[in-house]
Amino acid sequence: MVDCPLPKTTKELCGFLGLTSYYRRFVVNSGKVAAPLTSLLRKGAFSWTDKARGALEALKKAMISAPVLALVDFIKPFTIEYDASEVGVGVVLMQEGRPVAYMSKAFFERSQLLSTYEREMLAIIHAITKWMPYLIERCFTIRMDQRSLPYFL
Repeated sequence: MVDCPLPKTTKELCGFLGLTSYYRRFVVNSGKVAAPLTSLLRKGAFSWTDKARGALEALKKAMISAPVLALVDFIKPFTIEYDASEVGVGVVLMQEGRPVAYMSKAFFERSQLLSTYEREMLAIIHAITKWMPYLIERCFTIRMDQRSLPYFL
């Protein structure tokens, strides 16, 4: 990963992103870090910029220095921490303050038009759906930064 050369074609970039996408759940904000690179995959958009080169180096660094995730203990309760922005969501599944899994997802254009409350609720739905096998029939807590959203739940 450290010695991976700069991709010269869209196909090489796809190969690199495919490799890193396999490990994306172990890297915090992987979608946000890789966003400048994925934008290069659009038709006619492949052109290296300083922003894309920086994203490539940041993604390489994140891949080789990602924190070690805790092993799941199904006896202990889970905690979901998330934060949604206008363009996406980042979620962490934790046990006793240690991360068990990460997830980040970019919102589609239609989802970006939703209100803050709707995007926050969408983040919760994505997280619970993603980690259903861990959470089903178990106690878990959702930590959020929205004061009014708990009343919806």
